[in-house]
Amino acid sequence: MKFETRAIHAGQEPDQLTGAVVPPIYQTSTYKQDGVGGARSGYEYSRTANPTRTALEECLAALETGARAFAFASGMAAEDCLIRTLCRPGDHVLIPADAYGGTYRLFANVLAHWGISYDAVPQTDLDAVRDALEGRRTRLVWAESPTNPLLSIVDLAALAEVAHANGAFLVTDNTFASPYLQRPLELGADAVVHSTTKYLGGHSDVVGGAVVLREAGYADDLAFNQNATGGIAGPFDAWLTLRGVKTLAVRMDRHCANAALVARLLTAHPAVSHVYYPGLPEHPGHKVAAMQMHGFGGMVSFRLAAGEQKAVAVCGRTRLFTLGESLGGVESLIEHPARMTHASAAGSALEVPADLVRLSVGIEDADDLLDDLRQAISLRSSEVITNCTSGTERLKLR
Repeated sequence: MKFETRAIHAGQEPDQLTGAVVPPIYQTSTYKQDGVGGARSGYEYSRTANPTRTALEECLAALETGARAFAFASGMAAEDCLIRTLCRPGDHVLIPADAYGGTYRLFANVLAHWGISYDAVPQTDLDAVRDALEGRRTRLVWAESPTNPLLSIVDLAALAEVAHANGAFLVTDNTFASPYLQRPLELGADAVVHSTTKYLGGHSDVVGGAVVLREAGYADDLAFNQNATGGIAGPFDAWLTLRGVKTLAVRMDRHCANAALVARLLTAHPAVSHVYYPGLPEHPGHKVAAMQMHGFGGMVSFRLAAGEQKAVAVCGRTRLFTLGESLGGVESLIEHPARMTHASAAGSALEVPADLVRLSVGIEDADDLLDDLRQAISLRSSEVITNCTSGTERLKLR
């Protein structure tokens, strides 16, 4: 079956009991057993397994063409469980030099205390990756493509070769692309992680995460750790995500089309000093993106020539682009990464530019979105808003 068909049917056969076309929400914590130890259809307790979650996991495995998928309560829960499954204290990991702030925080402030060391390397430079791997046993190469928020593009097939030649696993965060635009497992990655909150859910109404394994070798270990630590997706969250997945293909086509128009507008705007969008021919990763992606995505980042205060002001002036964190929903969002989603990277080598603005381009009418950006950017440099500024301690949690 083609992708669009799998998104609607994989793991989603009509209910055998009633014939319901939509998989039921099994809102239950436990199940009647057929005798002591006789779990009916393998279900005994919903932390271990739940039929609604199973349907989502089967669908995600089919979409990423993987052997097994696991649905989690959040993208960070998925990352943490996978890393603790593959790594042990004393292991070393390579992460992107422009990794998502939450991933950086997990390695720097949580896993480092568990004995896992890491180095941040620009993964677009394969020689830099080789140098970082040489002479040191690295257990895991953690990749993003496109990266968050600078939208760097990594040659995943080439990175997989380098990682495997050095005995390392390759894990790819595929959240920004979604399995509709890119399937890292087919390019050699060993595992894929998602924040299903984003494009897979697609409607800003559910938080979730997922891991998809290319081979089943570590599936039992991952299942054991997921059950032991308990960061599972609840049945209603799984159902909402599964509903979102059904329209992923048509939504992503519109996200991509709108983002391309937004990037073109920003490139021509005199107040904008730089635009990050892999669909632009001048983007350094454009050729690689065209080769390994089926479209360039709905995320656009840009920098303001007038600096940080202008960037903050623009974030507060939009009318359709909602000021908020997250991404991938049908509605357009705008944010200031340095003060919001990537505040945890402040002062580190992964600190993002203070004049950077990140857009999650939704599926509204393109002309309306372009008009909104025009009016928001056309403001005096001296105009400063305060609703982007929050307490430092709160930002560190993001």
